[in-house]
Amino acid sequence: MIESIKIGHFTDLVNGTGCTVILPPSGNIASGYAFGAAPGTREIALLQPDKKVREIHALVLTGGSAFGLGCAQGVMEELARMGSGFKTAYGVVPIVPAAVVFDKNVGNAHAFPTAEDGKQALLSANHDFLKSGNIGAGSGVSVGKWAGLNFAMKSGLGVAQITNGTFEFLAVSVVNAVGDVIDFDGQILAGALNEDNTFLAARNPKIRWQNPQVGMNQNTVLSAVLTNVKLTKAEAYYLANRVHLALARRIIPSHTSFDGDVSFVISVPQTEAPIDLTAAILSEVVEQSVINAVTSCEGLFGLKGFKDLRSK
Repeated sequence: MIESIKIGHFTDLVNGTGCTVILPPSGNIASGYAFGAAPGTREIALLQPDKKVREIHALVLTGGSAFGLGCAQGVMEELARMGSGFKTAYGVVPIVPAAVVFDKNVGNAHAFPTAEDGKQALLSANHDFLKSGNIGAGSGVSVGKWAGLNFAMKSGLGVAQITNGTFEFLAVSVVNAVGDVIDFDGQILAGALNEDNTFLAARNPKIRWQNPQVGMNQNTVLSAVLTNVKLTKAEAYYLANRVHLALARRIIPSHTSFDGDVSFVISVPQTEAPIDLTAAILSEVVEQSVINAVTSCEGLFGLKGFKDLRSK
């Protein structure tokens, strides 16, 4: 399954924005879940379990806030030109769900991925997709903003892969969170940072119990999981909900009223697995993708990255 997936990026590290296009193989079954208080999405309603269409032709994760949703139009037009889409008597209609993060507080506030940038990301899609960090939709994202942007750290896009026997899972997460990102031992990997490179909440985690010093809509975590486990659309929806439990284990605080988190689950049906086993592996791969999103980052736009701290 994994070898049939393609991922492409448009990356603008001058302005601090970008987009990522995921191309699943045909015959997939997809669903999504918008858990955050202020999500920015396109075609998310179509992914609900009671809706007719099950297959998508591309998934777009993008920066630029609501302006960035326009890049999905370019992806849609290029797919139509290629003949890929939902077949109708009047031509194909590509199904391209999309979700955005708010990256206007890093880099150029007036920049956002355009339809042409979306096309560029689509045309660059390939099977060499394990790169993480300051790439694609992760170009302008940050974490640890509960204490204010002055204390934030650079985050990015994270990719993780798990193969367990015949079961395959791939997670792509764009981590633009109010909260800090912690590892499996509970140690802070990236978050609100003092000038001496120590984390504000390292000695007193309760310091996070304050109203975040950021504005509404200025944070979002996006996470997409692809698996070869056979799922109904209702099961994919259930697992998209479970993605947010995994996010909550790696991000503290998570899912605040200042976050607009959105998840996607795409099944490329090849093998059978119990739903609880599937959920357990899914959680692991999502958590690892969140960690990779921060540990692969160097500093940018005046924000320090994980690699900067480790180089000192």
